[in-house]
Amino acid sequence: MSKKGLSTAEKRKRLEGLFHETKEFFQLKELEKIAPKKKGIVTQSVKEVLQSLVDDNLVTTDKIGTSNYFWSFPSTALQTRKCKIDALTDEITKLKSRNAELEQAIQDASGGREETNDRAALLKELAEAESRKKGNLEELQRYRECDPTLLEAKAEKAAKVAKEAANRWTENIFVIQSYCVKNFGMQRADFNENFAIPDDFDTIP
Repeated sequence: MSKKGLSTAEKRKRLEGLFHETKEFFQLKELEKIAPKKKGIVTQSVKEVLQSLVDDNLVTTDKIGTSNYFWSFPSTALQTRKCKIDALTDEITKLKSRNAELEQAIQDASGGREETNDRAALLKELAEAESRKKGNLEELQRYRECDPTLLEAKAEKAAKVAKEAANRWTENIFVIQSYCVKNFGMQRADFNENFAIPDDFDTIP
């Protein structure tokens, strides 16, 4: 019996989990080597899955030098999902209000009257609103695991992890800077200029 492949949703969850577990920055070619071994995602689908996470703002990407790097901290992903939940909740509230208005309008229009074009249009609009409401409820359900209450409870810890990761990369840059100054006689100002490092670049207190 052949082994069933992973669904797109499972691939997304696993690849995002790889970022959160390692708290590191990766290039695409690195992910194409690591993801199959650690997360069971076939190499050919890594790029597509990664791009879908970037499109949903769950993974951040930036070009450093000539290479594109990707990263995702738990705090960023949680905030993105919280914003999505808030937007869906607001949309559902508006649809419920509009639904009530349409139902009342239908009652007013149909009381003791024959079928009219206005009533048919209102019924059609009501059906469309209910369909959108159902779709939004289904999407909201997929985000229940990231309930705002849970997000708030995890925010402080996630922010600490993100800060530590950022400082670790900053310190790595300082190490490389010192190595170049010591071994190649390069001035720190020249190093900073070559790699577009601002003068106030430092660890986060």
